[in-house]
Amino acid sequence: MTRALEGFRVVDFSHVVAGPLATHFLALNGARVIKVEAPTGDLLRNYAPSRDQWGMAPAFRGINIGKDSVSLDLKTDAGLATAKRLMAEADIVVENFRPGVMERLGLGYEAARTLNPRIIYCSVSGFGQTGEMRDVAAIDQIVQSLSGLMRLSGEEGDPAMRIGFPIVDTYSGLLAAFAIQTAVIQRERGLVESQNVDVAMLDATLVMLASVVNPLLMAGQKHMRTGNRGFSRAPTADTFACRTGELTVGAVEDHHVAKMLKVLGLTDLLDDPRFATRIDRLKNADAMRAKLAESFSTRDALDWEHAFRAEGLSAARVMDVEEAVAMPHLAERGLFLEVAGERVLNAGFRLATGSPGTDRGAPELGAQNEKFHKAAT
Repeated sequence: MTRALEGFRVVDFSHVVAGPLATHFLALNGARVIKVEAPTGDLLRNYAPSRDQWGMAPAFRGINIGKDSVSLDLKTDAGLATAKRLMAEADIVVENFRPGVMERLGLGYEAARTLNPRIIYCSVSGFGQTGEMRDVAAIDQIVQSLSGLMRLSGEEGDPAMRIGFPIVDTYSGLLAAFAIQTAVIQRERGLVESQNVDVAMLDATLVMLASVVNPLLMAGQKHMRTGNRGFSRAPTADTFACRTGELTVGAVEDHHVAKMLKVLGLTDLLDDPRFATRIDRLKNADAMRAKLAESFSTRDALDWEHAFRAEGLSAARVMDVEEAVAMPHLAERGLFLEVAGERVLNAGFRLATGSPGTDRGAPELGAQNEKFHKAAT
């Protein structure tokens, strides 16, 4: 037993992405996660374009590896009785229904604490368990819209654009896992007997946008949409079209810019007063970028990538996700697990001892019904 949460039991009433992703990380860290599903199953089971994948869609399987599944109808006495018994035996409970639903079922935090005084109870919702918006319905793209996230990318004047994956759900799940493990530490150190963890997707998204929100709060600095230009806004930290493909470079400091211009054959630009210093380059960013773009167009992105890296500079050609996951480097890093004959993402970090992982695939709906229902009778 070397993984951090081995010996801990989690009862997971959550569905789709945010809650299940939180318990996914708990499972990878050794916790036994019992996934409680409605008789129809988690909606994510059917998030696949092909009907023959419904029930065990790849999106579902990928974040539910290593878990048990029990299907319960929480509107029946028998289902509620089993749910309460599971909660009484759990260390951690996770749910992501709308605020008030679990309380109406008799499965809220206070009820859970009565069943188990040492329970850690985590609720993930759109806007939190308190506040005037607590009852407003929310999914990932709604929070992307409301938080300002959809107006950060692109160029000034472009229409709003959703980030191309459920980034709000993903970060909220990660933050929930961190919050739960924080509560575990509090309890194990005797600082609290139990804990009620409240994670709101809107809160989490604004925390994720700290590099935008903090400058606004602290200095009234508004975000500017700069396309593919980096956080520094430097014209030498941008993405450029090449003869074939595109290349992203990240030269901000003066010595890096000098090396970059050497590779591009444009060292004379440093003699131009418009581009001599970082501030000058910011003031004349469009003119600087035009000079760079002309040079980049003369060679292939892969050639430029090799040339920049040979000088110790940060550069990468733009790749599809399919190309990215095929990089040998990632396999060497142990980023993937081989589970049930499939390759799936691991947690994304390694430990010298007790690294995260599992050798169990995602469960079929109600795979452990016989065990848990029998125990309840």
